[in-house]
Amino acid sequence: MRLFVALALPDEVASILALIQSGVPGARWSNRDQLHLTLRFIGEVDGRVAAAVDDALSAVRAPGFRLTIKSVGQFGGRNPSAIWAGVEQNPKLTHLQRKIESALQRAGLRAETRRFSPHITLARLRGSPGAKVIAYLAEHSLFSIPPIDVRGYILYSSVTTPSGSLYRAERAYPLDVANHQGDPNAEKA
Repeated sequence: MRLFVALALPDEVASILALIQSGVPGARWSNRDQLHLTLRFIGEVDGRVAAAVDDALSAVRAPGFRLTIKSVGQFGGRNPSAIWAGVEQNPKLTHLQRKIESALQRAGLRAETRRFSPHITLARLRGSPGAKVIAYLAEHSLFSIPPIDVRGYILYSSVTTPSGSLYRAERAYPLDVANHQGDPNAEKA
């Protein structure tokens, strides 16, 4: 079983992201079910490890928070491989990701070697002209979505198919929304 931990996106956010998913030849745009913010990629595990992962994630305690999706960017430099939507820097998101990382290491997983770079993959690119990618980034440079409430995270399984990855939510883990409600910037969803 191939697993990862992520924040799901509300339908309203996915609908807004869909509005900017066009205009780049060679882009394979993420469909609704593929839009998420990965907190930790786990990879291929057996049933015993999957159970340990679930136990570890069940023990994580962190407050809910508000998250602002803003900006677009690309991975791959001169040979772009993906277009993404970014998020505004958020200490509570970083705190949650670190707690998840720590819990998974205690469960026996190896430490993640890549730096956490929160983003939502909008498209995978194959042979897309660099000039078109640059034009897309310039056109959407001020992209922003009003803040959303984050009230939990999800353990997903993933199956790779010729038409892209298929994700299935295996289990949801709530965050402490009582702490979040004390946040003067919080709005009820």
